[in-house]
Amino acid sequence: MFETKPRYRSIIWLKENLFNSWANSILTCLSAIVIFFIVKGILTFMFFTGKWDVISANLKILMVGQYPVVEVWRIWLALCLTVFLLGISWGSRKGFFTMISVAIIAVFAVIAMLPFISMTSKAWLLLGIALSVAGYWLGRTVSFAKKLNLALWLVCIPFMLILLNGFGIFKKVNSNFWGGFLLTILIAVVTIVFSFPLGILLSLGRRSKLVVIRWFSIIYIEVIRGVPLITVLFGAQLLLPLFIGNGIELNNVLRVMIGFTLFNAAYVAETVRGGMQAIPRGQYEAAEALGLNFVQKTTFIIMPQALRNVIPALVGTVIEVFKDTSLVAIVSLMDLLGIAKRIIANPEFLGRQMEVFIFVAGVFLILCLLLSKVSRSLEVSLACGKR
Repeated sequence: MFETKPRYRSIIWLKENLFNSWANSILTCLSAIVIFFIVKGILTFMFFTGKWDVISANLKILMVGQYPVVEVWRIWLALCLTVFLLGISWGSRKGFFTMISVAIIAVFAVIAMLPFISMTSKAWLLLGIALSVAGYWLGRTVSFAKKLNLALWLVCIPFMLILLNGFGIFKKVNSNFWGGFLLTILIAVVTIVFSFPLGILLSLGRRSKLVVIRWFSIIYIEVIRGVPLITVLFGAQLLLPLFIGNGIELNNVLRVMIGFTLFNAAYVAETVRGGMQAIPRGQYEAAEALGLNFVQKTTFIIMPQALRNVIPALVGTVIEVFKDTSLVAIVSLMDLLGIAKRIIANPEFLGRQMEVFIFVAGVFLILCLLLSKVSRSLEVSLACGKR
């Protein structure tokens, strides 16, 4: 048997799937004409008729809100530290860290080539690329890179928060000045980091044999899942100060982060509980036969398999968090979408809605696609669905 050449295989596929009858042939031609005009219109707007100076004129406020210009170096430094640590993870662990680091390098390179980017920003972007590559080399060559990477993450996360806020070490920048893409990322990251452990505890609590803990977890999960996120955000803004009292002051950003965390934890709990229920009963019996206590059985046997089973659902939850951050504009916080609405309300930029919203949609699209790719990479590396 002779193997069919690739170009002939393509022709055969087209003939079998798109032109296998006169009706399908007509539909294929009509669809091709419609797609042609749609793509032509999009490309014409993107490269010829679109007035993209609205993005260049407001890029700073879209990215960091009202953060003081003289203090923006602190955000750049935090970003460079992040890509450096991701580079070390890329070199020492590989897997999905490779995809994240390569994507960040590509995005940095593309942004650095844009004509309206300032020379200072281009220098920081090139420094970030260099640090990512240096971190990769360090992760590849240093034998204890994995432990070093974990220690650096634990140290750098509070250091980044100190950089952004000041906390008496640097000049204080209140969270009221945080906005744009910076606020979107901070709310999403804090929500993800804190809601996952809380969600896992709630999922364990719902399966607990202790009646009080089980019913508390059930009531919390069902109540939160039955309430819209907007209601939770308003509750966090208005009720948290009443519960905490006058001794502790919570700013609006922290209240929103708490509301998002409490809301997302309920959905994470149900997702993890589904993963635990999918584990065969024999796994529990095998762990008990080995003499493992509840903590050991859950930590080393049950929970790793449960999380492995629900990786796509968990990544979907993460993507939802990124997209739901646009709701913070309702409680007077200016995230990326909120800043975009404020820009198009400016008389100087009337009629530029399409350009601004395409830019915002592009930012969210890139983030969500990257997270989807990371999810697939995790599934492949962990061989999900294969036994």
